[in-house]
Amino acid sequence: MIRILSVSLVLLLSAASMVWAGENVVAAPSANLAAQAGTRILIDVRHVTEWRQTGVPAGAKEISIHDRDGPAGFVAKVTKVVGGNMKAPISLICARGVRSSKAADILAAAGFRNISDVREGMLGNQKDGPGWLKRRLPVQPCKNC
Repeated sequence: MIRILSVSLVLLLSAASMVWAGENVVAAPSANLAAQAGTRILIDVRHVTEWRQTGVPAGAKEISIHDRDGPAGFVAKVTKVVGGNMKAPISLICARGVRSSKAADILAAAGFRNISDVREGMLGNQKDGPGWLKRRLPVQPCKNC
């Protein structure tokens, strides 16, 4: 009985450590204001071809989740951008919120603790909002294309 409880507790704690505050969702206008004010680092996790098509949010860092070195490469690049500060405030954006959520999970598993998700993304989705582009928030050309 004690062993079962111990195993259950370990599993529960492991699952809890993987949670990045899963519902820490921010609307695109708020993410824009925070990025422009310098209070949060906005990271566009889409693929380079998407950056070329639409541009990236003004002030955003271009760090694709599609890194050739896999998740470890993605984490290494984010770690470099935040100077190793795992508590740095980060907001993630993709096209419609799927990859940004996955990126948040990857970063949380790596020890990052202050992550928010611009889940409506660049293109919007029915649940979260119209998206960065339809809101006519500022974009800039891709720097790393």
